[in-house]
Amino acid sequence: MGLGVHGGGLGVARWLLAQGAQVTVTDMATPEALAVPVAQLDAFAAQLGTQVHYTLGEHRADDFTRSDMVVVNPAVRPTSPWLRLCQEVGVPVETEMTLFFRACPGPILGVTGTKGKTTTSLMLAAMLREAYPDTLAAGNLRVSALEALPNLTPETPVVLELSSFQLERLGAVGLSPRFSLITNLSGDHINWHGSFGAYAQAKTQIFAHQGADGVVVLPAADVGPASQIWPLAGGYVGRMIAYDASPGATSAAHIDASGNLRLEAMTLAHCDDIHLAGLHNRSNALAAAALAYSFGISPGQIARALCSFVGVEHRLERVRELAGVVYVNDTTATNPAATLAALEALTTPIILIAGGADKELAFADLGAAIARRVKALVLLDGTATPHVQAAVAQAGLLDPHAIHGPYAEFAQAIDVARGLAEPGETVLLSPGCASFGMFRNEFHRGEEFRRIVQALE
Repeated sequence: MGLGVHGGGLGVARWLLAQGAQVTVTDMATPEALAVPVAQLDAFAAQLGTQVHYTLGEHRADDFTRSDMVVVNPAVRPTSPWLRLCQEVGVPVETEMTLFFRACPGPILGVTGTKGKTTTSLMLAAMLREAYPDTLAAGNLRVSALEALPNLTPETPVVLELSSFQLERLGAVGLSPRFSLITNLSGDHINWHGSFGAYAQAKTQIFAHQGADGVVVLPAADVGPASQIWPLAGGYVGRMIAYDASPGATSAAHIDASGNLRLEAMTLAHCDDIHLAGLHNRSNALAAAALAYSFGISPGQIARALCSFVGVEHRLERVRELAGVVYVNDTTATNPAATLAALEALTTPIILIAGGADKELAFADLGAAIARRVKALVLLDGTATPHVQAAVAQAGLLDPHAIHGPYAEFAQAIDVARGLAEPGETVLLSPGCASFGMFRNEFHRGEEFRRIVQALE
């Protein structure tokens, strides 16, 4: 249920076909919208001498009630009437991740959080590859975990980036990775979960079902009765490691005055080993190092991995420098907290391209940061953009003449930003909002930014 265009549904369908299943794909999207993944799936099925049945542009009750199992896209809401129908007739509902957890022969390390998930996941995987070269990084990374199963052994670690959607489904069937990490927690996807409490509850499923041998690495601010996570932990029986990268922190995992990344008395690496800008990336590195060490990776291996880690595309990605102006792609900043971190990471004057689709988030803190930190703001059209404008106006520090747009054409917004930038300044795409409406997804938005910027003369 839900083939989608991002690759996850395609990977699940191919894996099911390879197991000998008779597969029906049902998706509310039209055949035209799904032409590419449908063609890819048909080609794969033909190689196996079988066919796929499709119901596109609608759902039909018979497809659900006559199936032995329904595998649902994680973005389908739990309140879907089609899932209720499955429950009523006793058809089990699975997801890519629930299937993978049950089939994976090796240890699973899970990473979640509101921002920093991908960078931290890939940092952690790099650390593990120093000892286990075949370590798999998958999950919410546009890599099919199920299709990688034939290459996994009981000794192969798997690092999974897990979204709140995926975790809610895993929690419903009592599954958590033995090793887990939460980078941070702030408002996101409220339009899907309904409330911040429900969103936070979904995130805690990454450790809620661990046993006594489980390990979870948490931000220090979220370890304690006043935190957002701790009250949801219930009777947690595993090992909980608090981390804090801010100056002067005394949590179990911290950075000391000399710049050493430490877990209690053990030095794991040094800040000089980290080649990514911003306190948030030091925090990501510290969290990854703490979990890697808990898994058995040595400090020397952790330091080597950090030294060679150069970052992730679409995350504060330097696209090019033109006429003294640097263009940076931070398209995966789909919530205000992520854009706030980007503004804090850069030191040059910023022309910010922001705005987009609404996820029912609060923009007050971001508005204040924009007013304080940004030279000019170029807005993209979208349902969240008026909220961004209102938050900046409420802060009252940015000259209204420095606010441009909103623009429905992405190329026009980039052209305006280019005209506002002077040598020594940065044009930063860090929207703080979702991409739907103008783009297929945030990656499409980033790819378009790169394409347009690379074509500038």
